[in-house]
Amino acid sequence: MDLDAYFAENPMGGSFPTNSDFKSGFVTLVGRPNAGKSTLLNAIMGKKIAITSNTAQTTRHRFRAVYTTDDMQMIIVDTPGLHKPQDALSEELNTSAIKALEDVDVVAMLIDASKPIGRGDEWVAAQVRASKGSAKICVLSKTDLATEAEISAQREAAEKLCDWDAMVALSAETGCNVDAFVEEVQFLLPQGPAWFPADMETDQPLEVMVAEFIREKVLRNFFDEVPHAIGVGVEEMEFEAPNLYRIYAVIYVERDSQKGIIIGKRGAAIKRIGTEARRDLEMLLGAKVFLDLSVKVRKNWRRDANQIRRFGYGEGA
Repeated sequence: MDLDAYFAENPMGGSFPTNSDFKSGFVTLVGRPNAGKSTLLNAIMGKKIAITSNTAQTTRHRFRAVYTTDDMQMIIVDTPGLHKPQDALSEELNTSAIKALEDVDVVAMLIDASKPIGRGDEWVAAQVRASKGSAKICVLSKTDLATEAEISAQREAAEKLCDWDAMVALSAETGCNVDAFVEEVQFLLPQGPAWFPADMETDQPLEVMVAEFIREKVLRNFFDEVPHAIGVGVEEMEFEAPNLYRIYAVIYVERDSQKGIIIGKRGAAIKRIGTEARRDLEMLLGAKVFLDLSVKVRKNWRRDANQIRRFGYGEGA
């Protein structure tokens, strides 16, 4: 269920648990592209629910996950990486990320520990400082790729960006210090109700997650050729008892030449994408998957706000 729809239908929110010290609230992950936001979300959840790749703009949805323990419920908001916009899609993604800073309890800014802080990080930090009423955590991510000296220097530089309530250096890839981040968030969250069932993990519609898992495989196979021109839509998805999902999806590109790249010689490339996507989808859905992929051209869709929103990308979706 979409969280906004849930609040509309349940204006009084959830119910307080028997534990009077229970805490709950919204935590937004923000940062430059490839700072490790989606990887951290997956590490917290203990499973893959958000896609990841080394390509900028991998995250196109304001993705929300629900992490519940006996003592707290944390609604994690994963955002597109903030970057200099190049087209209408980029502008939509930036708008979505900035709006995710509004009315949340904690803002966690991720900074890649293995790369010097630059103007982009400084600009993101300015947006974080402007977020009123929220606690602020600096997360030095990807510590597995940095030396102790680099992490120390990054910590010193990051301290100048904002008046942080906490700072955590971690590696979501290895799991190092992810628990420490969760503990810091729990300390900063207010007391409140468990808004959602303990077994609820995300508000994303299943069709959106399926489309994103497919798009991830395109990004990972063609990160140099056509990543930003790719959109994926699920045309049909049905469950057949006892244990099979039939999924029909379309990979959209902007030019005929890109269509040829995605299909590959004698269909080899799209077959590889389908095989890799089906493997992840079967883990996600807990069932066998029949996946039918096709490729269509939708010229210059990234420059058309209406087309962007048909894919469900950005704030206006």
